[in-house]
Order: sequence, then structure tokens, then C-alpha cells
Amino acid sequence: MTTRRNFIKKTTAGTAAIGFGGLVLPQMGYAAVLGANDRINCAVIGVRSRAKAHVKAIHADPNAQVLYNCDVDDTIIEAHNVWCEKNIGYVPKVEKDFRKILEDKAVDAVFIATPEHWHAPMAIMALQAGKHVYVEKPCSHNAHENELLVAAQKKYGKKVQMGNQQRSAETSIMAINDIRNGVIGEVYKGEAYYSNNRGSIGIGKTIDVPKTLDWEMWQGPAIRKDYKDNVHPYNWHWFRNWGTGEIHNNGTHEIDICRWALGVDLPESVTSFGGKYTYDDDWEFVDNQQVTYQFANDKFITWTGHSRGIMKPERPGRGITIYGSKGSIQLDRNFYKLYDLQGNPVKFQFEKSASATTNTRGEGGLDVNHVGNFFNAIRKDNSLHADINDASISTMLCHLGNMAQDAGTMLKVDPATGKVLNNENAMKSWKREYAKGWEPKL
Repeated sequence: MTTRRNFIKKTTAGTAAIGFGGLVLPQMGYAAVLGANDRINCAVIGVRSRAKAHVKAIHADPNAQVLYNCDVDDTIIEAHNVWCEKNIGYVPKVEKDFRKILEDKAVDAVFIATPEHWHAPMAIMALQAGKHVYVEKPCSHNAHENELLVAAQKKYGKKVQMGNQQRSAETSIMAINDIRNGVIGEVYKGEAYYSNNRGSIGIGKTIDVPKTLDWEMWQGPAIRKDYKDNVHPYNWHWFRNWGTGEIHNNGTHEIDICRWALGVDLPESVTSFGGKYTYDDDWEFVDNQQVTYQFANDKFITWTGHSRGIMKPERPGRGITIYGSKGSIQLDRNFYKLYDLQGNPVKFQFEKSASATTNTRGEGGLDVNHVGNFFNAIRKDNSLHADINDASISTMLCHLGNMAQDAGTMLKVDPATGKVLNNENAMKSWKREYAKGWEPKL
């Protein structure tokens, strides 16, 4: 039996197959033949901020549509509906319980832009329901979920793309190709950094849950906590029960590109220094951090995160520098700059469409490229730029950075599994405790 999803994949082999004696009939062009059968119906879950970039990128594809908007906060949904009417010309269906969306066979792909504690559990449930998944970084709240999500993708066979959209930057792809061709010689170091000046989140007060918010569903797999006035909708990033700190929130992007450029996977050791140096508030992670990853063949990556205190001397808000024996390359979401060993500029390339770098939405041309790559993988079985099997490794590096910071010592790592060697205390954070009935399982 031919299902609509099977038809999507089969019919995108190309118009050359649609003809007679190898000739393509003019009236049987690609668009006319595929029509609605090529349409990808999407659901966007968690629609306050980053989802706006998802919706615009979905809308950029002429044969994709947002079938559902999903959020547990009525206020956020209402504002998003107004935004959709203005920016994409229609208002998708609204659903507060994502599980009902997963039951709808018309939904082909799920876009997850929820708080991080939901990323892996929701992605796994979507895979089990037969959906393709685009999940924002980080793909997991803890290392155990990382392993579980990769196993789920292999078991259920659907496409899973992580939202590290710089993998789809034409300039970054160009830079990696140049590196592979030896333009800066033997690469040995990747330097990633992020700089912001976040304010205090204060000391939260326990208050009644707003009537517009389904706090029970918002918490989902996380251990239950009282509702405080400084958590929702954004500051959950800085609480361990729901978030993973700045290294995951932003460091994932640049660490991922460094790993790509150096051609490395999991490290042999990880060291982290840092602390919370600014405000006396509820923020539970370090707000300034320096992590060093040591890999085989004397390659290493550093990540410098300044969450609260702009980096000086003046530098861009985020970026990457790759060092080689013959020169260096500077990258961010919008450009590629090549220098020789003396620091002289050799080659500059800029993205055709700029992307935001330090705001919470981060939208731009890279989202269109990255979502387009996701759709091409669904339709044509093309390779994903950030397939979860590879993207999860970058997420694992960030987990190891937090684990090293908490341990207060250098961690020796098994490069085959990412597990910490000879440190039972560090391994205690490999898996979280889940709310009853919410632990993800295959």
C-alpha cells in the first residue's frame, strides 16, 4: 500500500522518471505531478521566541505549511497567532497538549522549541508516533537522553535534525571544504566564544500559577517544583531542573563548528574553570566559564562563555577561530575570514542573507537553509547537515563541560562512549531523576 509519506519520498527521485522513453512530458512537470502529495505538514511546539524562526523558515518552502501551533501558555499562543497572521498570512490550528498532535496522521514533521528538559522526551515520543523531528539544541537535558535519542532515531528510522543552523551556512561549508583541502595546513585548535551581558534574575517568589499556563504540562518530565515568578518564560535556562546553562544554550553552536572543522568527535579529557561572579540571585550555573577539550593527535577546543559581562577588548558577541599550521580562519553565522600566519587577510566571504547572533530568536537566512535541508532529507532522502547521530556528539561535549565544572577537576573520558572514567561522582549527573510516568523509554 502506498502511503502519502512513501509517495513523498518516491516521487522526488526527479522528473526524468516521469515521461516516456526518457523524455519528460511538458505538462507533467515536477510541481504539477507532486502537488499536495509533496507537501510537508508541520507542527511547531513551543512558540514564544525561537519558534518564530522555525515558522518563517517553514513558510519559505512553497510546499510546506504549519498545521499546528502548540504551547502550554494561552498568552503566548494568542500573541503568536497574531504574529502568524501578520507574517505568514494564516493562523494554524492551536493545541495545548502536544500528544494530541502526535496522534494526527496528517502531521509529517514536528519542530521542538520548548524548554530544554522537554527536547529529548518529546522528540522520542514524536519518533514513536512516526514523525520526522527538528529539535532545537541542545538535543538533550542530560547525557542519558543523548544516548536514548540516538537509539530512538535508529529504531524508528525517521529524520532528526538538530537546530545548530550554522551547519547550513554556505560560508561555513566553504571554510570546512577549504580546511579539508589544506588551506591553513594541519588544524590543531578551535577557539569558540560567546559574550553577553545578562542581568540579574533576582530571587524568585512562590506565587499562584497564572490561569493561562498549564504548569503541570510545562514541567512534564522534570521533578515537580512550585511556580516562582522568575522562571517562565525564559529564565528556566539558568535552573538545573529545566535548563543546561550557557554552554548548551549558546556554546553548542560554536563548539559544534570547531568540532566539525577539526574533524574530531568525543574528547580524551575535559577541564573547566569558572564561577558565578556577578549577581546574588537564583542563577544556578556558572556565569563565566572556560572549558578545554583535549582530543587525540594533539587537537584541542576551548570554549569561553561570558554570560554576564561583555568580553573585552571589543570582540563580536560570538564566534569561532580555527588555527592551523599555515594560517587561521575566523567564522560566525554571517562570514568566513581567512588569514595567513602573519594575520594578513587572504579571503573574506559573507552570507547572502544575514542571521541574528545574540538575541533570543536568532532568525535569519541560516534557518531557511537548515529547514530546507531537513525538508530535502524527508522528500529526497538527502543527507542532513545536522543529523542527530553527529549533532548529539556536540551536545555531549557540552554535557561534559558542565560535568567537569561541577567535578572541579580534569575528567578523563572514554572517546568511544563519552563516559567519564574513574570518577563515580561525576557520572552521577549522567542521568536525571524524572517525574513519575514521564521517563522516556524505547
